[in-house]
Amino acid sequence: MEVTKKLQKLSLAALIVSLLPLATLVPVFLKITLPDGVRMVWAICNIVLALAGLLLSVICVKSEESRSIVNIMSTLVSVVLVLMMLGIAVLALVLNVLQ
Repeated sequence: MEVTKKLQKLSLAALIVSLLPLATLVPVFLKITLPDGVRMVWAICNIVLALAGLLLSVICVKSEESRSIVNIMSTLVSVVLVLMMLGIAVLALVLNVLQ
């Protein structure tokens, strides 16, 4: 019972951490241009948060007794973000090789 409550808190934290990289869209919608240094720090934070969200989500989903819709949603969001980041990295590498 105590473990289940800890996993519920962990699953909520995983969902929040998974959604934090979407805060990148706030300056875009407000049409704010960020300096290069801020964009670099923001990008690194997004990568770290996406990987941390994926790790926390997998820890929560691994246990059958704690598997819930919140865990599954945070896992899906994290997987999509990580795949998007990998796709952007591969595209950048391919474009560098082609030039």
